[in-house]
Amino acid sequence: MSGEEEENAAELKIGDEFLKAKCLMNCEVSLILEHKFEQLQQVSEDPMNQVSQVFEKSLQYVKRFSRYKNPDAVRQVREILSRHQLTEFELCVLGNLCPETVEEAVAMIPSVKTKGRAHNDAAIQKMLDDLSLVKRFE
Repeated sequence: MSGEEEENAAELKIGDEFLKAKCLMNCEVSLILEHKFEQLQQVSEDPMNQVSQVFEKSLQYVKRFSRYKNPDAVRQVREILSRHQLTEFELCVLGNLCPETVEEAVAMIPSVKTKGRAHNDAAIQKMLDDLSLVKRFE
């Protein structure tokens, strides 16, 4: 290679531009696209004429794979995950995939348990329990 490290999401080697970028969970993208679709419905008698196929497919995708539908639940999820010193990438992966156990979370995002971070098994389980509560009462 040309002196650059190979990218590896498991170790959070995803490039500076991604580490600094604001990421959105599927449920957040769904809220944004639904709002845009509602705006299009208000200005057009046939909003489907105003919507590209990419927009329509993107909306279908995020609606299908969003774990949280209620806007208040979406805000709570981001708030809960933001308390845990996670990168945006880690936050979004956890919010999108909703692991139920510490083992699942670490398998999906090994970087969540790297040295020098306050993420022991108990802290990770607490975070997962908090997310589960939001989902249960949504």
